[in-house]
Amino acid sequence: MALSRKYKPADIEPQLEQRWRREGIHHFSGAKKRPAFTIDTPPPTVSGHLHLGHVYSYSQVDFMARYLRMRDYDVLYPMGFDDNGLPTERLVERRLGISATEVGRQAFIARCLEISEEAEADYRALWQRLGLSIDWRFTYRTIDNTSRRLSQLSFLDLHRRGQVYRQRAPAIWCPECQTAIAQAELSDLTHDSEFVTLSFSLEGRGNAEGSDQIQIATTRPELLPACVAIFVHPDDPRYQHLIGVRAQVPLFNQSVPILADGAADPETGTGAVMCCTFGDSTDVAWWYTHDLVLIEAIDRQGKLTTAAAPYDGLTIDRARQRIIVDLVQNGYVEARIPTRHTVRVHERCDTPTEFIISQQWFVRVLEHKEALLELGERINWYPAHMQTRYRDWVEALNWDWCISRQRAFGVPFPVWFCEDCGRTLLADDDQLPVNPMTAEPPRACTCGSSRYRPERDIMDTWATSSLTPQLVGRWQQQSGFDGQPFEPVSLRPQAHEIIRTWAFYSIVKAYHHFGAIPWHTAAISGWGLAPEGMMKLSKSRSGGPATPLEMISTYSADAVRYWAASTGLGKDTVISEEKIQAGAKLANKLWNVARFAQRFLGMDAGAKRPAQLSPADRWILSSLQRLIRKNTRMMDHYDFATAKSAVERFFWSDLADNYLEMAKKRLYDQTASGHDGARWTLGQVLSDMLALLAPFMPFITDEIHTALFAVDGQSLHKLPWPSVDQSLHDKLAERTGATLVAIATAVRRHKSELGISLGAELELVEVIASDEALASELSAAFEDLSSVTRANDIRIWTAEADRQKEPTAAADVTVWV
Repeated sequence: MALSRKYKPADIEPQLEQRWRREGIHHFSGAKKRPAFTIDTPPPTVSGHLHLGHVYSYSQVDFMARYLRMRDYDVLYPMGFDDNGLPTERLVERRLGISATEVGRQAFIARCLEISEEAEADYRALWQRLGLSIDWRFTYRTIDNTSRRLSQLSFLDLHRRGQVYRQRAPAIWCPECQTAIAQAELSDLTHDSEFVTLSFSLEGRGNAEGSDQIQIATTRPELLPACVAIFVHPDDPRYQHLIGVRAQVPLFNQSVPILADGAADPETGTGAVMCCTFGDSTDVAWWYTHDLVLIEAIDRQGKLTTAAAPYDGLTIDRARQRIIVDLVQNGYVEARIPTRHTVRVHERCDTPTEFIISQQWFVRVLEHKEALLELGERINWYPAHMQTRYRDWVEALNWDWCISRQRAFGVPFPVWFCEDCGRTLLADDDQLPVNPMTAEPPRACTCGSSRYRPERDIMDTWATSSLTPQLVGRWQQQSGFDGQPFEPVSLRPQAHEIIRTWAFYSIVKAYHHFGAIPWHTAAISGWGLAPEGMMKLSKSRSGGPATPLEMISTYSADAVRYWAASTGLGKDTVISEEKIQAGAKLANKLWNVARFAQRFLGMDAGAKRPAQLSPADRWILSSLQRLIRKNTRMMDHYDFATAKSAVERFFWSDLADNYLEMAKKRLYDQTASGHDGARWTLGQVLSDMLALLAPFMPFITDEIHTALFAVDGQSLHKLPWPSVDQSLHDKLAERTGATLVAIATAVRRHKSELGISLGAELELVEVIASDEALASELSAAFEDLSSVTRANDIRIWTAEADRQKEPTAAADVTVWV
């Protein structure tokens, strides 16, 4: 097959992708003839359109999958879609302008399923167009029967082990999404606010200066109706004499105790802080520790309750404004200082969260911190410093994992409650997956009652996503968690911001169920950032400067993948159209080099190593072995960016700019003594270089390979990774090659300075070598030098001999090497 004059990726890439799928090029065999390598591919959440940030991270997974197949691994590279839970619900609410409350739970779930199927079809089309080498036979949805069954099995197993419990307790609540959330779903945003310093009246006694007041600075005066105590540090001399005294809350007049606790910071505000139920996690801790009363002043809608009368019914922001006005009018405000402070918000919607007392399901993690930290040590993290992020998260945990959500679309808890005694009724394993709102419990309650009510909450989407290591291997599809052992997955690729969620929760589940790690290696990617403002891209908020398909259509999938390979694991990168253009330029140059080479690479070109190889041949072949060794080492350590850069430099500088120019005369002259050597060398170098580039630019490399080297049309992606040929290592040749390049560079510079074409002929080039050995090597490379310099005559002397010779006719160029 002759390569066309111009490379047309818009035509070639889709045809190749269809061929790969048709021929099962990327299929996992499971035959155990080769070592298996399983990839716990991130299932993208169905929450909007995929953007170039996703292309960035998912391409990096594919680089490794393609490399490992060429290294003779039987690679299981599946794809999932995380389509249960809050992200999909929010997408449906935004897109259709409806809610479960408005249209009914079942109708809303039906729309969620429809929208998620449409989104998943779009996701799949993009991944295929990008060239991800996924085995689509191993596809799952986190809302499908298999996933729901496994998630419910996990819950039942945790319940039997005593590692899950239900409790009415303070939970982090999103007023916008109307659900409890986990600590891991919080983000920090900086808001403009003000410190309002208030005077609380003391009951019965004053301080050392005789005052009958204590001053407290707060950014949340709307929580005054929920104030249940005031805390000071036990060693703060300003307040030691007030410990045990009671104070009266401004406007609301409840009497609260002044208590001592080491968590009160003497340096913040006035050093005295009010404890409200609840403003933050410290309030929750104090409430538990000091057995304080409970006043619920904020409801689930983010409005004040009757406990805050006369401000009940107001939103938090509106109540804050009204309360401050009334505090000022009543003389309670001592100072108002503008400030910017960090607010904990729900990462899904940026809404400030509250702590609400509610009944929730929790998985125990706090009592297992040390074990979870130890498991983190047993995992290989790339980059290594990402393990620190995991450790920091685990050490900072203050809450067990809340897994219940007050939403409509997701995996139901396989649970009912007895109406008479309140006992929890669990489904049997063989009932799963089960919807307790449409099915009955397997038996009557032990109290004899057959009256029950179903659990209406659903599980957090992470409760299912945390089981992707088991979903990937189709583990335990029929039996429970107490049978078949679990083998950890080879690789978990994921982004760094979900170490605290997906990585952590997967480790929690693997620990509770198996006492094992979920995967051996974690490869942590960075973010693709929008150029303006350097912000992380988001499916739900912004797709960035251009859609992935627009970039692929304009420049090719290979060019976009080239950009994704330009930055290593764990590093954020700005979306760079300039780098994508550089990828397109590389593809075009590669095509042109292949077209040039094709005329010389007949079926016999690579059949047998010729007896005679020129110094240039030996140089490029030895350099190639060094490249193969380096790139293999880099890819083995997930350093694909360095590997891509190395092969790119080799292509541009060593092969295209220099070796081809050195070999051209021998290639064109079939009678030249070095003709066969040049043909054989070109075939070896180009073939191996295509293989080294194949993980990054799979389309153009496979197309060129098929045209130039394929036996019976075999895809490049079914061939082994290049191996080092020790017999081609030649340090002397590499030294000579570097000298040949230096000579060629000097001659090009000379021509450029004279303003003449680089292809212009020169009459004479003199080369003054530093020693006899180098001069001998350069003499053997006469044809190579003649070809690259376009010189009719080349004279090679040593520096010592030059001093003894009479001057000759002036050379066009004299090069000292």
